[in-house]
Amino acid sequence: MRTLRGLWLIGVLGLAACGRGPGVRTAPDPAALLARARNEFRHGKFTKALLLFQRLTFELGPGQAELADVRYHLAECYFQTGDRVQAAHEFRQVADQFPESPWAPLALLRAGDANLRLWRKPDLDPSYGEAALAIYQELAGRYPGTDPAARASLHVRQLKEQFAEKAYRTGTYYLRRWRAYDSAIIYFKDVIASYPGTSRVPDALLRLVEIYRAINYTEEVRETCAHLQRYYPQTPGLAQRCPAEASGGAP
Repeated sequence: MRTLRGLWLIGVLGLAACGRGPGVRTAPDPAALLARARNEFRHGKFTKALLLFQRLTFELGPGQAELADVRYHLAECYFQTGDRVQAAHEFRQVADQFPESPWAPLALLRAGDANLRLWRKPDLDPSYGEAALAIYQELAGRYPGTDPAARASLHVRQLKEQFAEKAYRTGTYYLRRWRAYDSAIIYFKDVIASYPGTSRVPDALLRLVEIYRAINYTEEVRETCAHLQRYYPQTPGLAQRCPAEASGGAP
């Protein structure tokens, strides 16, 4: 009897030493999980990588250095799988929660990129475009001299051109369709004041000359023509719209 009882105890202890039986799983190693996630990401398997990075956000503690890396790549997975709204949010979280991390400036860049992609039709609601512009400008202020800031500056120029084009087209619409001179003037002046250096500025100035002539604003014609002749002398149609005497005498 003692022999049987002894054998039973040995068997129980043996099972305990083997991990409490074959049906119990051990906790995953975060380092191994991160390696798997990175491998899936490198091979373009973003849906699988996303699930692994999501899991890692729970496995890693808030003070672990890898968490910024994990959160950034989680955001990138959202971006690559087409969920640009969630991607923009996650990138923003990386920049705000880990501002000293090397991932922070890149995350701001990608947050801007996600909003830029969401602005699919510039002629419609510009909210996403405005958000992208604000983020790119924030990046330049928070992380000047970085490569992401340099890349963002290219997008800033692109966005300003798009906003200038949008305002110019709206002004032209009011001018051509409704002869709503006051409204058209507001939009053309917005192009000039808000987006200096863009390609639509001289065109907006020419439109103002056209409107001022139509409503007999002689002094405004003279001043606007003088501005064009001084700063944009190569503007097509300038000689016809603004004869040389317009800047110094009656138009």
